[in-house]
Amino acid sequence: MDEQVKVAVLEERLENFETLVNRLDSAIEKIAEVNNNVSRMLAVHEERISKQEEIDEVLFDKIDKLRDKMDLDHDNVTKRLTLLERKLWIGIGALGAVLMLTNPQAIKMVKPLLTGANDAMIAPVVALVNGSR
Repeated sequence: MDEQVKVAVLEERLENFETLVNRLDSAIEKIAEVNNNVSRMLAVHEERISKQEEIDEVLFDKIDKLRDKMDLDHDNVTKRLTLLERKLWIGIGALGAVLMLTNPQAIKMVKPLLTGANDAMIAPVVALVNGSR
């Protein structure tokens, strides 16, 4: 009888192990399925990332080309502005010179500055008979 009890206990434990093994098998199958799904998701994400990298490369190339074109356009505009500015200042100077030469008041102010060395000397004082100049 003692042996029958041992056998019964062992059979019960064996049944418990069988249910445990069945549960483990089920868990392993579910883990394998999840692993499969994760692998597929990773493949899809890798594909998306590679496509996005290609798109980024194309966009960066376009940005570089646009920057180069903008630099060239900026240089051209700067050259044109410099030339226009130079012409403007030449025109202002010429206009100032014409106004200076045609305005009698300006001629009176500038004439002493432009006179020769002999004209810049102090005129001698001539005394008249009655003592006035």
